Amino acid sequence: MNALLSPVLERPVLERPAVERPNAARPPLRLVPPSRVVAPPVPGPPPDVAPFEPRTLDAELQASGDGLRTDSGIGEDARLLCAKLALCVIEILAGARPLDQLGRWVSDSVFIQLLRRTVIAARSRAVTGDEVKRPRVRVGEPLLNRLGDSVVEAVVMIHQPSRSRAVALRLERHRMRWRATAITVL
Repeated sequence: MNALLSPVLERPVLERPAVERPNAARPPLRLVPPSRVVAPPVPGPPPDVAPFEPRTLDAELQASGDGLRTDSGIGEDARLLCAKLALCVIEILAGARPLDQLGRWVSDSVFIQLLRRTVIAARSRAVTGDEVKRPRVRVGEPLLNRLGDSVVEAVVMIHQPSRSRAVALRLERHRMRWRATAITVL
């Protein structure tokens, strides 16, 4: 590292020529190379602290005892997914988002249903001459109803400046992830 800094540290001191200024009696500026800062040595661990010993997962589970989390996986990820899916469905119907982006998260029947509604909405915009624009929305808090470990039904309110809409969703576990098997926009 010293080889990299040596051209900077061995540079001659540059003096700027004095510029005449009215009513200014300042001396000219001198550029000085930066001084080296030496960091203090890092002390070792205190003598009363035991060295770190990695523990296995079994030892951690036994040590935690009753503090184990028994969430079935239906918690926040389903709530967040419901809010995001509702927003995406509204944007798809407005023409601001392609339907293909939602294909992974919905079943085939829901995809076909959304495709039909998207075609109808696109024809309606073409007839009225409306242009495609991203809707201004505020997504409400999803209300979840758990029907077991692998099924969730939810309602999400979507608030727009001119109206509010409700999006009803049914999520089911499919290959370790959530998948919408029914979506209704009211």
